[in-house]
Amino acid sequence: MFNKQLLSAAAAFSMVSGVFGVGCDDPTATIKSAADATQVANCETIEGSVLIDRNAGPNIDIGGKLTEIGGDLRAENNGLINVLTSSSLQTVGGVFALKNVTKLSTLNFPRLGEVGSIDWATLNALPEPTFGNPGITKAKSVTIADTFIENIDGINVDSLTDMNINNNRRLTKFSTSIKSLTNTLYVQANGLNLTMEMPNLEWIANMTIANVTSFSVPSLHTVNGSMRFDSNYFTTFIAANLTEIQDGDLSFVSNPELTNISIPSLERIGGGFTVANNTGLEKLDGFGALNEIGGAVKVRGTFTDIELPKLQDVKGAFEVVSTEDISKSCTTLGDLQGGVVQGDYNCKGNDANANNDTSDASSDGSGSGTDDKQNAASPISVSMSTILTLAATGVFFSAFL
Repeated sequence: MFNKQLLSAAAAFSMVSGVFGVGCDDPTATIKSAADATQVANCETIEGSVLIDRNAGPNIDIGGKLTEIGGDLRAENNGLINVLTSSSLQTVGGVFALKNVTKLSTLNFPRLGEVGSIDWATLNALPEPTFGNPGITKAKSVTIADTFIENIDGINVDSLTDMNINNNRRLTKFSTSIKSLTNTLYVQANGLNLTMEMPNLEWIANMTIANVTSFSVPSLHTVNGSMRFDSNYFTTFIAANLTEIQDGDLSFVSNPELTNISIPSLERIGGGFTVANNTGLEKLDGFGALNEIGGAVKVRGTFTDIELPKLQDVKGAFEVVSTEDISKSCTTLGDLQGGVVQGDYNCKGNDANANNDTSDASSDGSGSGTDDKQNAASPISVSMSTILTLAATGVFFSAFL
C-alpha cells in the first residue's frame, strides 16, 4: 500500500511540475518554460519536433547534450522570447521556423550546420543570427522575409532548391558560398544599399533580383530558366563566364543607374531578350558572342548605339526603339531582316515614348508581353511557406491503489 501511495504521489507531482511533459521520443516536444528547455537539452536526440510555445520566454536555452532534432524546430507568434540559443545543436532535420517572434534579439547556434530548411518571417528585433564557422552548410531552401536582420553571412550552403530574401529593410550585405540553385533565387525590397556577393555560384534555374545596389556572380556559367533584373541601383552588371540561358528569358528593366551590361561569352538565350527603361544605359555593346535568341527581342531606352555583331537567329519579333538618334545602328541591324529575324522587325530612334513600354519580350516569339512590373520598385508581398500543423502529444500517467 505504501509503495502504491508513493507512486501515486510521484505521478501527481510529475504532472504538476512538468517532469514528464517533455520526452525525447515524443512526436512533438513542447517547451513552455525554461525547465522544459532544460529537459529537451538533456536529450541527445529529439526524434520528433520541438515546438516553443507562444507563452514561453524570455530566455530559451536548449544547449547541453542535444545534438539533433529529427523534425522541426519552431517558434511562432511569440512576443516574449528575447534569447534562443543552443551551444550543442548540430542538426535540424525539418524546418527551422521562426515566425512573428517579435522580441527575439539574440539567436545563437554556433554548432548548427544542417537544417531541412529555414523559414523566418517577422523578426522585428533580431539584427543578426550568430552561427559558427563555416555556419549552416546544408539546407534545401531558405526564406527570410520581413525582418530587421542586417547580415546573414552564416548561411553557406553549397546547393539549394530555393532562396527567397525579401522585405528585410535593414539587410545591407549578403555574401554566400552557394554553388547551385535548382529552382529560384528571389531577392526583392531589402535594404537600399544591399550588396550581394555570390562568388561561387555556377548554375541556377531562375533568378529575380530587385532593389539591389551591387550584385556579383563572377563564376556563373549557366542559367536553366530565366534571369531578370528589375529596379536595381547598380551601375554595372558583369557575368564574364555566362554562356547560356537555356530555356527562359533575360531582362533588364527600370534600372536607372545602369550604364554597362557585359555578358561577353553569352551565346544563346532560350527565351526572350528585354532591355527597357534603363535611362542611364546609352550603349548596348556587351553581348559580343550572342548568336541565338529563342523568343522575341525588345530593346527600348535612351540608346545611342546598339551592337549585336554575332546574332544569327531570332525566333520571334525584333524591336529596337530609342529616344535618341540610332540611325547608324538601325542601318547595321537592318541586315537581320528577313533571314535572321523570323518575326516582325522594327528599329527607330527619336521616339520620346521609348522608355514607356516595359513589358517583356515574349518567350514564344510573338513579341508581345504582359506588363507585370507597373511598380517594380515597390515592396511586394510574397507568400510564405505552408505551416505544418503538428499535434502535441501529452504523456498521461495514472496509478491504481
